[in-house]
Amino acid sequence: MLFYDFEVFKHDWLVVIKDTDTKTTTTIVNNSDKLKKYYEDHKEEIWAGYNSRGYDQYILKAILCDFNPKEVNDFIIVKRKGGWRYSKIFSQIKLYNYDVMVNRFISLKKLEGFMGNDIRETTVSFDIDRKLTDKELEEVVFYCEHDVGQTMKVFLNQIEEFNAHIELIKNFNLPLRCINKTKSQLSAIILEATEIKHEDEFEYEIVDTIKLSKYKHIIDWYKDPLNKDYNKRINIKVANINHTFAWGGLHGARNTYVDEGIFVNSDICSFYPSLMLEYNFQSRNIRDKNKYKEVYDTRMKLKNEGKKKEQQIFKIVLNSTYGAMKDKLSLLFDPRQANNVCVNGQLMLLDLIEKLEDDFELIQSNTDGVIFKLNSKDDLYLYKQICDEWCRRTRMTLDHDIIKKIVQKDVNNYLLVMENGDIKSKGAYVKELNQLDNDLPIVNKALKDYFIENVPVEYTINNCSNLKEFQKIVKISGKYKYGLHGDKKLSERVIRVFASRSKLDMGVYKVKASNAEIGKKPELLNRVEKIGNTSKRCFIENGDINNVNTPLKLDRKYYIEVANKRIRDFIGL
Repeated sequence: MLFYDFEVFKHDWLVVIKDTDTKTTTTIVNNSDKLKKYYEDHKEEIWAGYNSRGYDQYILKAILCDFNPKEVNDFIIVKRKGGWRYSKIFSQIKLYNYDVMVNRFISLKKLEGFMGNDIRETTVSFDIDRKLTDKELEEVVFYCEHDVGQTMKVFLNQIEEFNAHIELIKNFNLPLRCINKTKSQLSAIILEATEIKHEDEFEYEIVDTIKLSKYKHIIDWYKDPLNKDYNKRINIKVANINHTFAWGGLHGARNTYVDEGIFVNSDICSFYPSLMLEYNFQSRNIRDKNKYKEVYDTRMKLKNEGKKKEQQIFKIVLNSTYGAMKDKLSLLFDPRQANNVCVNGQLMLLDLIEKLEDDFELIQSNTDGVIFKLNSKDDLYLYKQICDEWCRRTRMTLDHDIIKKIVQKDVNNYLLVMENGDIKSKGAYVKELNQLDNDLPIVNKALKDYFIENVPVEYTINNCSNLKEFQKIVKISGKYKYGLHGDKKLSERVIRVFASRSKLDMGVYKVKASNAEIGKKPELLNRVEKIGNTSKRCFIENGDINNVNTPLKLDRKYYIEVANKRIRDFIGL
């Protein structure tokens, strides 16, 4: 397997390729013949890069076709056009390209930062209007090789993504060239979808298994032609909790809620796929509807057998299909069917709440489940009895889990302590962190320790000596020209900042740059803004900080204040 990365300037280009089999690194600079030879020798292998689906593969193909790579670079980056549109010849070039980038909104540098690795960047400007000097090329090669190595680390930290791709290809007998497809695209191929245009987006139906009385007016709202507009929504109280009904999943929660007792978390098993199957809400672009059922049945069989790993790839196909039905670029695009799923899903969940709310207290509702509080475990029989009747009528299935403690800021930020001691959490404040999502980890830990173990945040923060635990990763977006540390211009666009006690350290800022905004409002030119969620005094450490101890100047008081503020946000003080 090969990992690669291109860098393109006006008069120079280079690529660094690391071969995982031979453990060798190949660097090619401005030598198209050498690159063509390398490609011919390795075209049967998988080429992996970060954002290579959107960028690097087209630079490679451009050079193989003797096109100017700078023109293709600008076509993609400056003109913001898909590389595939530059030339039809590109599609004829064999390339088993795998894109390591799972979330297109997170840059490689930011992931490097989360891992605690070196995030310094080349000082060589990509706007240089001349040939690069040998020294400049040497520097660019150094940082390019670093990024390829970091891409490999990201790949290993999310190896399950690659394995899922491979398993989908193997299980459904797809050609290896499909390694370049997104999971949504793979689902469309697996389900043999073909492009069909539909003009009936809002001609959805309300299924007759939904039985509402108290909230029947919500059904009437969806039936009203005047409300068939994605800008329309209705806000009402359901079980004494504010809910919004619109064109997404149902959500509602008791804000700033903290309590212990007997709670039941009831999730609808594979909700959207079940709706699609039971009520024929699959995309009408799928040639054989039995294909989706086969995938569903296989997934449920493996799940019931406890084969969590094996069932995952089938779950990917099932779950990605709904989103694809709203994606205009997908072969599965069928917005009416997506609305059928969404509208009936909300009403079906509302139906469940209506049947339970007289006997139990609703704590939270979300897209595919509810949490109710019971007076005691003796209530569990009645609760499940009501749920079972709802399941028989709607042809859905519910899974029930017991919760013993809830700390809930709102529907998107909560922490659950399950009966068996497991912790489930959601939201920026308390979510489960990992190597590729690791911002202010010490504050996250302090909140969890406080809410679960009653440990004061001061104890958690003051007793941590690992600098990485205090990191805040900041990305300066393209809307800004550059960042500032005090009045010093920063060359990097991703920085790792720490709160500082030193009076010599200044805050971090960003300078406004958007030409469009400046054209409309000239006063925005060079406007300086403080970077959000950072201390008024910061020090920056963009080098590798793994196994680095905290310096004396680290302002622990700042992190304690942040943690306490977040606790107040949770409990409503």
